[in-house]
Amino acid sequence: RSSDLLAVLGGRVPSHPVLSLLRTLAADSGRAVAMALYNFKKIMVVPSSKDFIDITLSKTQRKTPTVVHKHYQINRIRHFYMRKVKYTQQNYHDRLTQILNDFPKLDDVHPFYADLMNVLYDKDHYKLALGQINIAKNLVDNVAKDYVRLMKYGDSLYRCKQLKRAALGRMCTIIKRQKQSLEYLEQVRQHLSRLPTIDPNTRTLLLCGYPNVGKSSFINKVTRADVEVQPYAFTTKSLFVGHMDYKYLRWQVVDTPGILDHPLEERNTIEMQAITALAHLRSAVLYVMDVSEQCGHTLEEQLELFRNIKPLFANKPLIVVVNKCDVKRVSELPQEQQTIFKELEAEGFPVIETSTLTEEGVIKVKTEACDRLLAHRVDTKMKGNKVNDILNRLHLAMPLKRDCKERPPFIPEGALLRKKRMEIDAPKRKLERDLEMELGDDYVLDLQKYWDLMNASEKYDKVPEVWEGHNIADYIDPLIMKKLEELEKEEELREAAGEYDSEPESEDEEMKEIRQLARQIREKKKLKILESKEKDKQGPRLPRTVKKVERKTLEKEMSDLGIDMTDKHEAHYAVQARRSRSVSKKRKREESEPPTSVTRSRSNSRAPRDVSGLRDTKMVKKAKLIMKHSQKKMNRMGKKGEADRHVFDLKPKHLLAGKRKSGKTDRR
Repeated sequence: RSSDLLAVLGGRVPSHPVLSLLRTLAADSGRAVAMALYNFKKIMVVPSSKDFIDITLSKTQRKTPTVVHKHYQINRIRHFYMRKVKYTQQNYHDRLTQILNDFPKLDDVHPFYADLMNVLYDKDHYKLALGQINIAKNLVDNVAKDYVRLMKYGDSLYRCKQLKRAALGRMCTIIKRQKQSLEYLEQVRQHLSRLPTIDPNTRTLLLCGYPNVGKSSFINKVTRADVEVQPYAFTTKSLFVGHMDYKYLRWQVVDTPGILDHPLEERNTIEMQAITALAHLRSAVLYVMDVSEQCGHTLEEQLELFRNIKPLFANKPLIVVVNKCDVKRVSELPQEQQTIFKELEAEGFPVIETSTLTEEGVIKVKTEACDRLLAHRVDTKMKGNKVNDILNRLHLAMPLKRDCKERPPFIPEGALLRKKRMEIDAPKRKLERDLEMELGDDYVLDLQKYWDLMNASEKYDKVPEVWEGHNIADYIDPLIMKKLEELEKEEELREAAGEYDSEPESEDEEMKEIRQLARQIREKKKLKILESKEKDKQGPRLPRTVKKVERKTLEKEMSDLGIDMTDKHEAHYAVQARRSRSVSKKRKREESEPPTSVTRSRSNSRAPRDVSGLRDTKMVKKAKLIMKHSQKKMNRMGKKGEADRHVFDLKPKHLLAGKRKSGKTDRR
């Protein structure tokens, strides 16, 4: 398989249609190709053939004169129809030329884009479609030229008009025949506008490997990209680009679709995008491997793929990224598999263990890859011819020592700590943004935890600002803490002197009973509070008068608490209980007399007309609102009522008939 790939690289298999994307690889490998980079998002929309014809003929009708009479001079009639033919031809010519100019020429763009377009859209089909558009443009020009020449011999209005109809009809037929080409080019335009903007000559890190080994997770960690990550193969179906900063430089990281280990001619469009990027982009290659084999491919298969696509890594810095070390490490592998990685290191390819889940080793891979690519780019430039011209213009000034005094550079302590954390790959401090991403909807912004106070427990104390109409800040004593300490010392001295000591023997029996009763009341109060908390808070709120406490229950509870409840018949609660019982006795409903007449009985039960058939006041309000809305349209149209059917003349003929000249907007 590697020999097949090398054959392609050497150009020995030029006839295969799939392999044409790598024909220029050997020529441009290791050097920059300065070509025009297109902004594919600015390509004009390609209309369908029917829309194309409608747009052009409509414009001709609007922009050219429309009134001609047979009694005009023949020169004037010929010029009238010639102008229509020429104007239609010019419209077709301009639009077709713009389509041809907007779409990228495969010979002018960078080989990466040329081969990517070949993989995605088929180079031959693309060139054929543009060629058909070019031919259609020339045919339209020739038709217009021929019919303008014939129109010089038209001897009547009828013949000139028929020649004009024939000319426009043939032009429209030519455009109709381009239906498939125009539809294909519109699909290509839509897909091109969605392609990521990749600069083939800038600093680039390229991720490749088997599907589902963790390439997209890696790009999400090191850049601001948001590539979809799923636990199945070929989640990434196209190239994705993310950007990051390192050493004050902008870097692009390209995530490629997974590559399977089979011959090049059997690879599909998704895999060929990755091959194209590997072939043409000047980048540092990160070959990602999964030692846990959760991707569904063994370590030997991953190594075999590495050997097969190794020719594509020529003249590029390469790093082997051993991912998912949180599941299994290289040291936990059998001895024969560990030797695989030792051999890779012996060949000069660094092997770094990472985990995109715990972020272990991710920064190390990024730093190593960027440093290697920077060194490689400088080395390449040093070997070129331009470097001599630049070195001749440079002068390196070396300052001389003025004395023997040492003047070491001053580096702030914070910068040293940050550098130390980067070296040992310490976990980053969690920012509020990280906490928000972790907690999701449960996140609440809490800035008080960062307050620097003498007593940390006071962070969440509520600080009043205004009290009884006065600003508290005006009454703050800056020496309050000092005075508080003096007061505390004074209190300690008083306690030591025994000023607050009480004599327990001085309490008599009556005081003890009072204390015990107070304790029972407090306990009862707490129990009542707990009972009320356990009740359904969402239940209906009843007024106090509805809640009925029986007299016996009240007297029993009070007597349990030690209160004498005898001879309480004239007390307030007893009187209230007797009164409420007499009020609550229902009066016996008297039998109503039967109605004396039918009409009287009906009139009693009949509801008003505007509320008849409606359930309650809410429904009445809704009905009135609907009636009000239905009347709105008639009010807006100025109708007198539902029976007003008069239709006003919305487009008076004397204002809208006829045709205005170009540049005139005043009414006749």
